[in-house]
Amino acid sequence: MLKLLVVEDHALVREGLVRLLAQMERGVEVKEAADFETALNVLENDGEFDLVLLDLALPGIDGFAGLDILRRRFPAMPVAVVSAFNDLPTITRVLNLGASGFIPKAFSGEALLSAVRQVLAGNIFRPSSQSAGATLDAETPIPPAKSGVRPDEVGLTDRQAQVLALMVRGLTNRDIADQLGLSEGTVKIHATAVFKTLGVSSRTQALVAVARYGIDFESVF
Repeated sequence: MLKLLVVEDHALVREGLVRLLAQMERGVEVKEAADFETALNVLENDGEFDLVLLDLALPGIDGFAGLDILRRRFPAMPVAVVSAFNDLPTITRVLNLGASGFIPKAFSGEALLSAVRQVLAGNIFRPSSQSAGATLDAETPIPPAKSGVRPDEVGLTDRQAQVLALMVRGLTNRDIADQLGLSEGTVKIHATAVFKTLGVSSRTQALVAVARYGIDFESVF
C-alpha cells in the first residue's frame, strides 16, 4: 500500500494536497504535518514512507536545511519539494541537495499527480523551463535562507562563480579577464552562462540576485 506524507503549514493547501493524493490509487495512505518537527515525529514513529512532499517555507526552519536533514536522516526515502518558489536557482539547489523532484505549486492537480508518479517510479522530476520561473524580477518570490548559499548550490561552476564574484566587486569584463587570465570573449561567455543560471538578463539583475539569494563567495578564490 502506498504511503505518503505531506509537510505543509498552510492548512488549505495541505488539505487540498491530501485529497488530491488520495486519488492516486485504492488504499493509499496520506499522512500530514503542519511543521517540520511534527513531520520528523511522524517519520520516526509511523514506519516507512514511499514519498515525502515537502514545502520549502515552513515555520521555524530554513526549508533547505529541512530538506538536508531529511536526506541525511532518511537517505532511502525520496523527498519531493512542492513549492511556490519556482525560480531556476531554487530548483537547482533543491535537486543538488538530493530531492527526488521539484513540483511547482502552480501545477494543476493532474500535472502534480503525474510528477508524483514519476518520482515514485524512481525518476528525478524537474519542471520544464516554461513551468519554472525562467527569469528573476522584483516580483519573483525567493525562499528565506538563514545562511550563505554556495555558488554551486544554485548551479554555478567554479569559474562562473569567480566571474560573478568579480562582477559584484564592480570589475569590467576586461578587468575580470586580466584578473583570471582569460580572454575578454571567454569572460563574456561565462557571464552569459551566469545570467542563464540565475534567470537574469543583465549585470544589474545578477547583482540583485546575489543579494536576494545570499550567495557567499568566500570559497571561490
